Amino acid sequence: MQFGIFSVGDVTSDPTTGRTPTEHERIKAMVAIARKAEEVGLDVFATGEHHNPPFVPSSPTTMLGYIAATTERLILSTSTTLITTNDPVKIAEDFAMLQHLADGRVDLMMGRGNTGPVYPWFGEDIRQGIPLAIEKYALLHKLWREDVVDWEGKFRTPLQGFTSTPRPLDGTPPFVWHGSIRSPEIAEQAAYYGDGFFANNIFWPKEHFQKLIRLYRKRYAHYGHGTPEQAIVGLGGQAFIRKNSQDAVREFRPYFDNAPVYGHGPSLEDFTEQTPLVVGSPQEVIEKTLAFRDSFGDYQRQLFLMDHAGLPLKTVLEQLDLLGEEVVPVLRKEFAAVRPAGVPDGPVHPAAVTSVEKEV
Repeated sequence: MQFGIFSVGDVTSDPTTGRTPTEHERIKAMVAIARKAEEVGLDVFATGEHHNPPFVPSSPTTMLGYIAATTERLILSTSTTLITTNDPVKIAEDFAMLQHLADGRVDLMMGRGNTGPVYPWFGEDIRQGIPLAIEKYALLHKLWREDVVDWEGKFRTPLQGFTSTPRPLDGTPPFVWHGSIRSPEIAEQAAYYGDGFFANNIFWPKEHFQKLIRLYRKRYAHYGHGTPEQAIVGLGGQAFIRKNSQDAVREFRPYFDNAPVYGHGPSLEDFTEQTPLVVGSPQEVIEKTLAFRDSFGDYQRQLFLMDHAGLPLKTVLEQLDLLGEEVVPVLRKEFAAVRPAGVPDGPVHPAAVTSVEKEV
């Protein structure tokens, strides 16, 4: 079971002070958060991809390459790589390069994003979102597995005798997750290729995501990749932790009430009741996260959103101390105790495994 954090990279004013960090400060803060994640024993750091204010991570591989140079064990990933508006050739080359620099500590999550205007900015039509995702990923999958590619599709110029460089590290492409909050077509796509399916379930009630995950598991088995229980599933989570729940609620409430995504909407109490958000003690985070298994089955990766809504860096780093020292060790033990023998571990590139073994 892999545990980590993901960042959307928002630049948001702190509602308790009125101060807004600069873009430079926010980018540097994301790097500090990633390094802290490794320090406290987490497995994964993932960054989003956005091309509009108030977000800063427009170039995930640049950021992850920098983080790779300052970490040793952390898996570096994305919480969205925009398959619809990026060129598959560029994705293939960028992430293969990152694989080599990070000694295999790389995977990525394909998604369509949540910002409609990004499509025309990159010359695409939002009405073609699903067809774009399907065709572009089919090409990316091919580019990583065939040394010389001939290809023709609807949305880009043909390729003739093309070789993507560098080739994937040791012939093994980065593991791919397909992220979705609403589209069964994406669950089907993940199942078809035998890739991972990440249900970013942090905003909606669990019943919606149960349907998507059941579909993915069923179709994963249909395509011959293994049993439904062996499908590779990731989940989102969200937490604000203090030693006691009263302090957590009091401190987090102004951030929740003014957050760009859900501020001025449902109450904090309603949101925590209906979604994975936990605002409370370490034990409360543990209990709610363990309950995900009852809803979704055994799964491989749990990522938490911890650094949004204007929370100061000092507070986020304190959150990571609590997550890494008091929450995740218990979750590892409890999930491992009930995990059936046939359920696979989270994906790790063979080179990354070898690198860690050499350090040990």
